[in-house]
Amino acid sequence: MTSHTTPAGPAGGPGAGTGQRRRLIRELLLVAGLFAVYKGGRLLSTDRTDEAFRNAGRIWDAERALHLPGEGAVQRLLLPGGAPGGGGAVAGGTGEVLVHAANTYYAAVHFPATALFLVWLYLRRPAHYLWTRRVLTALTGAALALHLAFPLAPPRMLAAARLVDTAQVYGPAVYRSAPEADTLANQFAAMPSLHFGWALMVALGLIAATRSRWRLLWLLHPLLTLVVIVGTANHYWLDAVVATALLGAALLLIRRPKPPARSLAVVRHLPQRWRTADHEPAGAGPEGAQSSGTGTADAGPGAVRGAGAAGAAGARSRAVAPRAAAGTAAGVGR
Repeated sequence: MTSHTTPAGPAGGPGAGTGQRRRLIRELLLVAGLFAVYKGGRLLSTDRTDEAFRNAGRIWDAERALHLPGEGAVQRLLLPGGAPGGGGAVAGGTGEVLVHAANTYYAAVHFPATALFLVWLYLRRPAHYLWTRRVLTALTGAALALHLAFPLAPPRMLAAARLVDTAQVYGPAVYRSAPEADTLANQFAAMPSLHFGWALMVALGLIAATRSRWRLLWLLHPLLTLVVIVGTANHYWLDAVVATALLGAALLLIRRPKPPARSLAVVRHLPQRWRTADHEPAGAGPEGAQSSGTGTADAGPGAVRGAGAAGAAGARSRAVAPRAAAGTAAGVGR
């Protein structure tokens, strides 16, 4: 594995620590650079407000045509008392725990969880780290292209959806109330949802890199993320569907690392007499194998060749003996 593409494992030598630190710094700079390009690219479509709202109307109508459940059904599960959308909700009640937790999850879990996942893979599963980094890069690049080609206002901005902007009403909020005044984020980049796409890749990566019988529980992370992004009115159902399709395409194009061949490692550590036991001449017993091995070890290469010839001659004589006995018996019978 080269230092340019693959995180190296432990290595000896005085410069091993320095080399590992350089590789780690290079990986951090690479990931940070890719993220900066993504964030900067998203800002290129912030001034396409009319187009973003037209696309939002199309997505809303498409979901109704597909008979998808309304996003409001999920939001009512989070709001205090199941309050309906439409701006009538107010903050300050005692039943805000769920909606506040959902807003916090949306704001505080997305990036830290993905970063910690990548760090763990880098340190413990280098091959899976490279695979995951490539998949996430492909997913994010495809998402950036779609954000630029198809600006989309989130459902919290769509009047026809009649949903509550839970972050602005209950907090915490990561976006400003006016999209045109938000210079740090592009609020018209709803499709696809990278919140859901990254969460799904984190779960799939942990399932692939671990062997616990409980590893399928990692799928609760994208499931909870889906409830959060829809319930807080930051994304449509179709945003998650498109993210899943892009992730599936990336997984098809980028090969997953093969599991280690543990059986080969076991065979290499077996005693020599066990590994060669299946190749001994027929009829040779443990005593013969032991004495033969000792004799050849002491006598050298010539004895090895002699022992091989003697073994072959013995095998031929054992094969001829039954036929001779049969002929003798036939003669006596006549």
